[in-house]
Amino acid sequence: MRQGRLAGRYPAAAAMVMCALIPYLALSAALGPVTPIIARQLHMSLQTMSLSSGMGNAAYAAGTVLAVQFTQILPQRRMLVLYVVLLLVGSILSAAAQNAGMFIAGHVLQGLCTSLLLIAAVPPLALGFGVTRLRETAVIMSMCIFGAVALGPTIGGLQASAHGWRPLFWVIAGISALALVLAVLTFEDTPAANPSAPRDGVALALAFAGPVAAFFGASELTTHRFLDAIAFGPLIGGLALIVVLVVNQAVKAQPLLTIRSMLTSTIPVAGIVIALFAAAASVSATALTASLLAGRYSALHIGLLYLPELGGALLTAFALGEVLATRAMQYLPLVGMVFLTAGIGVFLTSLPPTQAVTLIGSGLTGVGLGATVAPALFGAGFSLPALNLQRVFAIVELLRAVAAFMIAPVFAHLAVTVGGSVTTGTSIALWIGLGLAVGGSAIAVLLYVLGGARPATPDLERFLGGEGPAWPSPPLFAKLRGAPRAQALAEESAS
Repeated sequence: MRQGRLAGRYPAAAAMVMCALIPYLALSAALGPVTPIIARQLHMSLQTMSLSSGMGNAAYAAGTVLAVQFTQILPQRRMLVLYVVLLLVGSILSAAAQNAGMFIAGHVLQGLCTSLLLIAAVPPLALGFGVTRLRETAVIMSMCIFGAVALGPTIGGLQASAHGWRPLFWVIAGISALALVLAVLTFEDTPAANPSAPRDGVALALAFAGPVAAFFGASELTTHRFLDAIAFGPLIGGLALIVVLVVNQAVKAQPLLTIRSMLTSTIPVAGIVIALFAAAASVSATALTASLLAGRYSALHIGLLYLPELGGALLTAFALGEVLATRAMQYLPLVGMVFLTAGIGVFLTSLPPTQAVTLIGSGLTGVGLGATVAPALFGAGFSLPALNLQRVFAIVELLRAVAAFMIAPVFAHLAVTVGGSVTTGTSIALWIGLGLAVGGSAIAVLLYVLGGARPATPDLERFLGGEGPAWPSPPLFAKLRGAPRAQALAEESAS
């Protein structure tokens, strides 16, 4: 079996994952300040730039499902190396772009390959190095996804202050090249998970058509009204296709995704609810308030004002590592929702926000977002056998990407079209975000109560050994079905 010189070494494998995930996630958050510069130099309209971001996000969402299919039928590590090669190609295309076509193609390739790498690389890193390393992997994943996003506005502001954009993109390409080097050095030639697994063309078609249509419609809100056919039709139609995907996988005899087992179990459903509502609510707290400051401060100044969000994300990443092996892990998402609610509430006290309000609000929302999505994702994964971890990550990331990335242009459109002024419109959008945070928390708690779920210490040795879930998760609404049966089914799920 062919192996790289650093195969089996956790630090090298973890560094490869970080270099693979950070480029697109940081870049997507850094684009705002440099968008006008890119548009001017490449002769692109702001509508075209919005479409570029939308299609990149659509590719990220769709790639999660494609990665699961490839993992089943193709050699996993060979595919991982291919994903990194394509990520590097996309990064170079964007950095060297001479026209809109090159830029969009590169950005879409970056989004697609990032989600392919997330599903292909993170679960093996989590499962292959024991309990101690699992905690480190949780920290790394949280820092990569949320730390990179939180750092994006500051990086974008720094680049915009230099009146350029290519240096940032070439740095991203350099990180992608380092990811390729590490992927080769850590290479272990492993076979496909299940070469005889069915090819689910319907799931793949829905996974691509749904996000592409939905994000296309959302991107058109830059220059169209919400009810215009070119925006409303694709947006609603795309969301409908994603619902069809979920239903299709739930009723299928041999599904590609573990929808049925997730949607009939209390803790995974509660985790999905937290992840979706937190992702949607956090958009209103960051993007909208930052837009109100655009005319008052420089892009770099604004980026620095939101730097506490990075501190909050890093703090909660390490907190996740500390509580991962304890029952407190199931409380962490709810604590995060409290911080997220507080952050949005702070922003609502002053619009446009003062510098002090921005610093406090961004710090609270950083803690809130970091303490919700990643813990909820791992909580859902621990509720099922370890072999399902890639599928769990795929469906949660697909839905989270739709909630996080697609709601941003919708809220931005709302802010400038309702209330008679941008400030009033932003206030309305923030109140909606606050309602999402409170509502998501209430639904998750209610699901626990109706399911009879109780926070428990995860048995990570059992989980990593492939013997079953890390903790029992009672069936959805188990208390409404009767306690004895609920207890029996909970014990069965743990066996």
